[in-house]
Amino acid sequence: MDRQELLLSITRVARLTGDFRLRSGASSREYFDKYRFESEPKLLRAVAQQLAPLVPTDTEILAGLELGGVPIATALSLETGLPVAFVRKEAKLYGTCRLAEGVPIEGRRLLVVEDVVTSGGQVVTSTEQLRTLGASISSVICVIDRQAGGVETLSQIDLRLSALFTKSELEAAIG
Repeated sequence: MDRQELLLSITRVARLTGDFRLRSGASSREYFDKYRFESEPKLLRAVAQQLAPLVPTDTEILAGLELGGVPIATALSLETGLPVAFVRKEAKLYGTCRLAEGVPIEGRRLLVVEDVVTSGGQVVTSTEQLRTLGASISSVICVIDRQAGGVETLSQIDLRLSALFTKSELEAAIG
């Protein structure tokens, strides 16, 4: 599936119409349900194939952020052969008590993987936590950049964001 076909497929599957309450509390007649494309194997595979060329060559570990970044990072791991760490929003209080599950991250170059970046706030929080644990991080990859300040926010902590699609491209695909 080429990039344009993927864009149209994601838009068809994930764009919903109806009455929706947004996180901000506002109401909307449209909603983009990212889990719709993340849960479709054919689309998830195509996303990973299109994202793979955007992975920096010095990446040692893919760091999938809870929750939406985990399936993207897992599919990208299968596509690239890179190991993956699953990053919680906060360390669990039992068992291993780790923030990042899976392969050890200390002293390694991580690529943060997210499904959608809006303001970049959670990416900043998670990156700072991972850096405290000894990870080296300079890049973030996502499927969709909502173009709501994420690029600027991430650049403030020396992160470069690469997105497969932007909100503008999704809107243009709707026609």
